[in-house]
Amino acid sequence: MKKVFYAAILASTLFVGCSSDDDDQVVPVNPVTGEITGDITTNRTLAYGNYTLKGMVKIQSGVTLTIEAGTTITSDKADGEDGLVVLKGGKLIAEGTADNPIVLTEKSKVAGSWAGIIMYGDAPIVNSATATGTQTAKSEDGLNLDYGGTNESHNGGSLKYVRVEYAGMVITTNNKEHNGFSFYSVGSGTTLENLVSYKGNDDGFEFYGGTASGKNLISYGNADDSFDWQDGWRGQNNTNWYAYQTGVGNYGMEIEAKGVNNNFWPKVTNITLKRAAGTTTEAQSEIQLDAIQFKAQGNGDFSNIVIDGYVSQTTPTAFTGGAVQVRDLATFEAQVKGGKIKLTNVKITNTPTTFISANSGGTFIVDAAAFGSANWSTSTTATGASITGGKWATVDGVNLLANL
Repeated sequence: MKKVFYAAILASTLFVGCSSDDDDQVVPVNPVTGEITGDITTNRTLAYGNYTLKGMVKIQSGVTLTIEAGTTITSDKADGEDGLVVLKGGKLIAEGTADNPIVLTEKSKVAGSWAGIIMYGDAPIVNSATATGTQTAKSEDGLNLDYGGTNESHNGGSLKYVRVEYAGMVITTNNKEHNGFSFYSVGSGTTLENLVSYKGNDDGFEFYGGTASGKNLISYGNADDSFDWQDGWRGQNNTNWYAYQTGVGNYGMEIEAKGVNNNFWPKVTNITLKRAAGTTTEAQSEIQLDAIQFKAQGNGDFSNIVIDGYVSQTTPTAFTGGAVQVRDLATFEAQVKGGKIKLTNVKITNTPTTFISANSGGTFIVDAAAFGSANWSTSTTATGASITGGKWATVDGVNLLANL
């Protein structure tokens, strides 16, 4: 069985102390170089350095992989499908800093060139109309693995100041797809903070059920949805989400729950969704250019939201863009009229149409009255996401927060 290995090139002492003024000074080490491949079957630490990722590297159950701050891991689409996978029971500890982030990228810098970070857990999901008992499902990443369970506090590790670039490999649409970050039934014991998904070919962040929450998340230039979830994801402590869609992009947030009427109530505060002028939808077969779309009984509580630039598209196919789309009658009846969707303190600019009624499954009209005053309110003073930048949010000299 293949193992992770790396060739250490350490030309200096790791740490040099200086006690003349009781302040310790740390002399940077020379970066390690090496290759990461095969299954990870024992606990390992990747020292600060530059690594090549080859193949679908899987962290096995009961095993922890730790990646030190400042490390860069590079894939190469020329060698086939690459990705970093945390299997159920495994852990990934990748804790960078604002100025020494952990970066996972791809050699060609072409969107959709690798699989990104994929994490599995055994937190609850919903995957059938009955919504009873322990629900499970098969992953859509080509690994065809089971996810779901009863462990709400599942802990898949800690990701802090991690940037994933040029991921989102789509091999077979709706059957084998990858995102920047894919969280399959990941639990609330997992830390997800200060993460960037940059210029991928699918979703920036996707939650497949589970109870995990994300703080200070940046989805920049991803070709499908910036934030997407299904299977009844129910994270409760989400804050400071920023989406900047440019070039090609679909929804800012796509929200669904497998058609199951539920009370799971994911909660997100401080959201900024921006669409650059001239951005077009990825596919031309359906309307996919709204800031927030609800379908298949998706719901949630969202507050302090800034929406900007979701205008109608004239080419290559004419579509009407808007701030909020409700796709189907069942979601409208059970979630909107049922008071299970809350959008409060919403500031809308450069978006002429507020509501889109997709009229799937029957005729219905989405408007402020349908939500009710307790569940829909606008504001001119909403601030949206508040995120502090640094090298973790800078790519090739471009500050990703410049338009926040």
